[in-house]
Amino acid sequence: MLQELVVAAVAVGSAGVVYAAAAARVVKQYERGVVFRLGRVVGEARSPGLTTVIPGVERLRKVNMQIVTLPIPAQEGITRDNVTVRVDAVVYFKVVDPTNAIVRVEDYRFAVSQMAQTSLRSIIGKSDLDDLLSNREKLNQGLELMIDSPAIGWGVQIDRVEIKDVSLPESMKRSMARQAEADRERRARIINADAELQASKKLAEAAAQMSEQPAALQLRLLQTVVAVAAEKNSTLVLPFPVELLRFLERAQEHPHER
Repeated sequence: MLQELVVAAVAVGSAGVVYAAAAARVVKQYERGVVFRLGRVVGEARSPGLTTVIPGVERLRKVNMQIVTLPIPAQEGITRDNVTVRVDAVVYFKVVDPTNAIVRVEDYRFAVSQMAQTSLRSIIGKSDLDDLLSNREKLNQGLELMIDSPAIGWGVQIDRVEIKDVSLPESMKRSMARQAEADRERRARIINADAELQASKKLAEAAAQMSEQPAALQLRLLQTVVAVAAEKNSTLVLPFPVELLRFLERAQEHPHER
């Protein structure tokens, strides 16, 4: 009789160990567990740690609560100013309601990916090329709002959206390069013309000052001769009075008056 009790106790203990092993589940720190009992969600999501389910009756679905980095495949589109571009981006999101992420949508990762691609194409069509190249922060915010609106109902929160790269056709790149070169040349000409204008004003002021003092003109002429002579070259500078040229010019215009 005692032997039979011992065997029964061992059998019960073994069954208990097998049941405990079948019922035990471990939920990691970055996960939450959603329990289905006969197809229906039971209670709140299970917290991290050791938890149990009824084998054959309950089923545990684990949901990752970490921030997910999801690359958006490059999308081609035509901007508002009729330029064909290819844009790719990346979405950072996380699950905030594990129950809705399992119940409301079949695959929340795939749903977010498809919504991001659709929103990216929509943003391309609503934006100009200059906005895509230089005003990305505003486009990132608009893209984030477009994706976040439906994602809230899926238990998903969009953390951030970033446009990674904008690819342009080679013909457009050459056109932009020519435009940039022309703009730089225009600015160089404007700067050069402004410098000439300032120099002419200063020269006019200097000429007016020297006209009052003829000796100043002679001193300036001597300084120029000294500056030329300081260089090691074969240049010969001979000062020639301008008044003599004017005298010769008048003599040629009126030869009969002599």
